[in-house]
Amino acid sequence: MQTIFASANNEVATEAPRFKTESLPANNTENGNTNRALVDALVNSKIYKDYERAFSDMTGLPIALQPVETWQLPHHNKRNENPFCELMAQKSRSCAACLQVQEKLCLQAAKGAQTVTCAVGLSDSAVPVWMSDRLIGFLQIGQVFRKKPTTAQFEKVFKLTKQWGIETDRETLRKAFFAGRVVTPKEHDSALKLLTIFAQHLAMVSNQVFIQRENSEPPVITKAKTYIQEHQTEELSLTQVAKAVNMSSYYFCKMFKKIAGINFTDYVSRVRIEKSKNLLLNPNLRVSEIAFEVGFQSLTHFNRVFKKILNESPTEYRAKLLAR
Repeated sequence: MQTIFASANNEVATEAPRFKTESLPANNTENGNTNRALVDALVNSKIYKDYERAFSDMTGLPIALQPVETWQLPHHNKRNENPFCELMAQKSRSCAACLQVQEKLCLQAAKGAQTVTCAVGLSDSAVPVWMSDRLIGFLQIGQVFRKKPTTAQFEKVFKLTKQWGIETDRETLRKAFFAGRVVTPKEHDSALKLLTIFAQHLAMVSNQVFIQRENSEPPVITKAKTYIQEHQTEELSLTQVAKAVNMSSYYFCKMFKKIAGINFTDYVSRVRIEKSKNLLLNPNLRVSEIAFEVGFQSLTHFNRVFKKILNESPTEYRAKLLAR
């Protein structure tokens, strides 16, 4: 099946370049499941829901947070979905073409904000969302014209929809096409800048959101997390926590990773790092004191884990806080 993209001169091109998801970082089954767990936690968080509502109200644009590995149209059935795109999602050929464009966009956006334009002239944009040193997904906006569509443009698009097997009548297609949102370059740049700032904010709070996640998890996992919170300053072992929740170590290990999205050791480290962030607000406490206070057995290990999770050392994090 051919993939259809807009060429540089805005004519319809029926070439079939294939963008492999393997080109994106952290793309194996285990990491894919973890990414989805992380993104689900963020999407269901209050901070994301509040931002999504405010952004859509202010700009009139649809916004979505998608994991790195996904084969879903980001804005389908979302508020402010483009009416023409909604029609295109009804057929497999047009839907497949849209998915190919989304894949291309995410490949390009892995290193920073990017915008692509599809065959019908609608633009979509994406910015990467990171958790520690790992790319977990993309914040996306789109389905907008960056210049006013023309009648000649619609005639080309109408022919294209027939190739895709769209059976909607011409007048319905025309109304849906010209109902698409048109944004000026300045408006588009501003929306993309807001998206980038929010992605950076999500990266900052992602660890906190993740360890607090209680999204339909089994009571035994909630009980285990509570136990970890209460005993985080002690030497915690998987066997100890499994015993506390009356499970075998083997089954608890598998279940915890499946539900939490990360393994037991990594989760405990994240809980301890979150606690250390609060203690670093106190300038009278030495970093070494904080490391042992939250449960790390050595300052070196604490520094290494802190930097892995927050992309900066405890000293750098404290300096930034105290400089505000």
